[in-house]
Amino acid sequence: MSSPAYSEKISGDISAACANPRSQKKWIWIVLLWAVVYVPGLWTPPLLDDADSVHAEAAREMLVRHEWSTLYIDGVRYLEKAPLLYWGMAASYKVFGVHDWAARLPLILGLLALLLATYSLGRRAFGEPAGFWGAVVLALSVGPYLFTRILIPDMLIGLWLTLGLDFFLRTLDEKPPSRLSCWGFAAAAALNVLTKGLIGIVFPAAIVGIYLLLTGNLKHLLRMRLVSSAVVFLAIAAPWHIAAAVDNPAAGQARGFLWFYFVNEHFLRYLGKRVPHDYDTVPLLIFWGLLFVWLFPWSALLVQSLRQVPHRWREWRGALNRREQALLLCAIWSAVILQEYYAVPAFPALALLIGAWLQRENDSAADSPLRTGGRIGALALAIIGTIVFVAAMFLLLQSKSTPADSDLADLLRKNPSEYALSFGHIFDLTPRALGLFRVPLAMFALALCLGSLFNFFYRRRNRAFAGNCALAVMMVFVLLAVHQGLVMFSPILSSKKLADAVAQEFRPGDVIVSYGTYEDASTLNFYVRQPIHVVNTRTEGDMYYGSLFPDAPKIFDNDASFAALWSGPQRVFLWVEEDHVPALVRQSGSYQLARSGGKLVLMNRVWTRQN
Repeated sequence: MSSPAYSEKISGDISAACANPRSQKKWIWIVLLWAVVYVPGLWTPPLLDDADSVHAEAAREMLVRHEWSTLYIDGVRYLEKAPLLYWGMAASYKVFGVHDWAARLPLILGLLALLLATYSLGRRAFGEPAGFWGAVVLALSVGPYLFTRILIPDMLIGLWLTLGLDFFLRTLDEKPPSRLSCWGFAAAAALNVLTKGLIGIVFPAAIVGIYLLLTGNLKHLLRMRLVSSAVVFLAIAAPWHIAAAVDNPAAGQARGFLWFYFVNEHFLRYLGKRVPHDYDTVPLLIFWGLLFVWLFPWSALLVQSLRQVPHRWREWRGALNRREQALLLCAIWSAVILQEYYAVPAFPALALLIGAWLQRENDSAADSPLRTGGRIGALALAIIGTIVFVAAMFLLLQSKSTPADSDLADLLRKNPSEYALSFGHIFDLTPRALGLFRVPLAMFALALCLGSLFNFFYRRRNRAFAGNCALAVMMVFVLLAVHQGLVMFSPILSSKKLADAVAQEFRPGDVIVSYGTYEDASTLNFYVRQPIHVVNTRTEGDMYYGSLFPDAPKIFDNDASFAALWSGPQRVFLWVEEDHVPALVRQSGSYQLARSGGKLVLMNRVWTRQN
C-alpha cells in the first residue's frame, strides 16, 4: 500500500491538475495523435473479406431495407450480432453515402471517445500525467491499432466498460452514490449489451462484484439505487431485444431469434457447442503471451506496473484511497476480461495501470526502484529494437527487386494452420515477397531501433518523460509503417479489385457465385451491391441459421444446381481461389475477367450487344 505521504501528494496533484487550465489542454494532443495515426486508415486499405465487409454489408442492407431490428447479409437474416455498431454504420451511410470509409467512421470515432474516456478516468483517479500517458499508451500500442483495422465492436466494449467503471469509482467517493453515477453505470452496461450481447452486463457485474467482495464492501451494492438503475438499464437494452424477438419468431426449421441469440450465440458458444462451430482458439497461455505483443512497446513496463496494485488481503480490507481503489479495479478489470479469451476490452485497464506507473516513475527519486525498473524495461526494448533492425536489414539485403505490379499471391506460401491467430497471414511472407515491402519494413525497423535506443539513453539519465516521448514518436512511425504494409498486403485479404472488375461488367440478369463460403467473397457483395450465390457452403459460416427461415433467398447452390447455372443462359461471374477451380469449369471452359491475390473471377460467357 502507498505511504500516507505519497497518497496525500497524489491527492494534491489530482486537485492541482483539475484546477490547472494548461493541464486540461492535454486532450488536444490526444486528438492530434488519433488524427495522425488512425484517420488515414479510414480510406485505405479496402474492406477485407470476412468480418470487415460482412459487417459493412449488414449495415448497408439495414439502410436499404429500412429494417432496424433485424440484420441481413446477402438477403439472409443475420441474427448473431447486437445492433449498435451497425446502427452507427447505417447512420454514417445515411449522412455520407455508402462508402468503405463511412463504414469505418463510427468505429474510429468510438476509439477517439475511448481515448478521451481513458484520459478522464486516469486523470481523476491517478493524476493528469497518468491519465494522459494512459491514453497515449492505448493510442500507440500495436493491439489497439490492429484491432481497429477490422469492423468488429470489441473496442466499443472497452469504451462502455471505461465509462461504466468510471461511474462506479465515482459512487465509491459519493455518500450516498448520486443518481448520475448509478444511472451512468447502468446506461453504459446497457449500451454494452447492445454492442456485444450479454457480456455487456456480465463483464461489469463480475468486475464490480469481485472488487466489492475483495474489499469487504458488498453492502455498497445496496446503495447503488438498484431499482431505478435497473429501470434505466432495461429502458435502453430491452426494446431492441423485444423487437428482434417479435420480428423473428420460430419459422420453418429456425427456432427464432431468442433461441439462436441467447442459447446458441451465448451459452452454447461459451460451452464450445455453438452451431455451426466455425471458430478456433489458441491455447490460453499463448493468448496471454500475445498480450505483450498487443501492448508493445509499453508491455516492457507491464510487470512493473502490475506490482503497484494492492495485492495483500489486509490492504484490500483497509481504507484504500482513490488511487489504490482505481489500481485494484483496473487489475480486476483486466483479469476478468483476459480469462474469457477477450483482449481488446482489457486494453484500457492495462493502459491506465501503465500510465499510473509512468507518473510514479517520473515523480520518483533518481535512485528509486521505479527508476531501476524503467531502465530494465528500456534495456529490454533496446535489445529487441536492435535485433529487429539487424534482422530487417538482413531481409532487405536478401530480398530481390520485385516489379510494383506483381501479384503478391505469387510470392507467398500459405499456412492455413496459423490463421486462427489474429493477422496470422503474416506467416505467409517469404523473402521474395518482402521485396515489395522494402519501404515499410525499413521505416518500421529504423523507427523501432532509434526510438528504443533513445528511450534507453534518456532513462539512463533519469529523464523518464523524454524516454516516454521517444517511444511515442517511435510508435507513430511504426504504426504508419504497419498501415502501409497492410495496404500492400490487402489484395490477399480483400477481393476489392475483383469486385471493381465485376462492377464494370455486371448487367441486369447476371449472377455472381462464390465457390466457397459467403464470407470468402463478401467484399463483392458490398462493393458490387448485388446478391451472391454460394456453392456447397450453406451450413458453414454466418448464413447458416438465417438460411433456415422460409423467406431465405434462393442463393444456396449444390453441384447440380451450379452446373445448371453455369451452362444456362445467364452470364455467371464465378469467384474462386485459383487452386480450387471446379472440374466442371475447367472442362467446359471459361473466360477470366480478373485475377488478384490468388483469387479469380471467371465467366461462363462474355457479354455482347445481342445478349
